Amino acid sequence: MDDNLPVIYLSGLLIFVAGLAIFVLIQIVRTRRFEGRFSRLQKKLKEEKGTAKEYYELGSMFLDKKLYVQAINLLQKALKAEGEIDPENKALIYNALGFSYYAQEQYELAIRNYKDAIKLYPQYVIALNNLANIYEKKQMSAKALETYEETLKYEPQNSIAKRRAESLRKRFIAQR
Repeated sequence: MDDNLPVIYLSGLLIFVAGLAIFVLIQIVRTRRFEGRFSRLQKKLKEEKGTAKEYYELGSMFLDKKLYVQAINLLQKALKAEGEIDPENKALIYNALGFSYYAQEQYELAIRNYKDAIKLYPQYVIALNNLANIYEKKQMSAKALETYEETLKYEPQNSIAKRRAESLRKRFIAQR
């Protein structure tokens, strides 16, 4: 038994290192794909006008990289792009704009964009949750609770809205 112990340890270590190598390779492939798509889109949009989808996609990539100013510029171009954008997709763009402004702590602009998204697509629970979150940040608890409850009308099992609404209700009860 003692003779096999080093072999067992080495086998375990080898399996661990192999798993780690596979994980790293997968991450490298994903990153290369992302960066390849990113540079192709960036180059294309510098040379010619793009579609709303292309501007949105590149803007989302800038959001992933936490480059909010560039993301805002591209998302605004997506809204102005030629061709008709259906209300649901336009709502996605407004939500992304809201997130960009939120990340820069420009809450009034974020609120405006989230409201525009909800106006176009009233059951857009992500935008509703985002709006409620900003209301909480701005100490507007009543509006936040109302918005979380609106979210729960469309998606009763939404864990974020459930948890935050319950927390706000408890806070209101404690204040009385």
